[in-house]
Amino acid sequence: MDGHPADTHPNIARVLLAAEGAGLAITVQRFPEGTRTAVDAARAVGCAVAQIVKSLVFMADDRAVVALVAGDDRLDLAKLAVATGAQQVRRADGDEARSATGYAIGGVPPIGYTGPVPVFMDTRLLVHHQVWAAAGLPDAVFSVEPSALAAAAGAQPVDLAEER
Repeated sequence: MDGHPADTHPNIARVLLAAEGAGLAITVQRFPEGTRTAVDAARAVGCAVAQIVKSLVFMADDRAVVALVAGDDRLDLAKLAVATGAQQVRRADGDEARSATGYAIGGVPPIGYTGPVPVFMDTRLLVHHQVWAAAGLPDAVFSVEPSALAAAAGAQPVDLAEER
């Protein structure tokens, strides 16, 4: 579903415009069965769960931040606190996530926010040739090379995942 952003859902259009503005060529694909969870997304697109980018919204003290983590990893709150310089880090609730990014939980993309939001990308994502990320809706995703995604998102690469 690439093409003119005016022909798409406003959330997807915002992602497409953000990608274009960052020099990133993406094609959004929609899956009626949904891609809300990393496992659902991996099954739909036919990739490993580790290749799914979870865009997680957190409150670092009183500031919203987004952490990009592989679908098979859990974020380590202490590592995110160090990366953000925050005293307290907690997962944002639905209203906080939507207010910060313009998207509902389950469809938060790594780019295209309604305002400035710091983005941190777990370094484990960078080992893949290709990853898949949400495109603004729970059934929409796009594939991208991870370092290109980090550049487009202005993401700071950092170790964020819990130890395995």
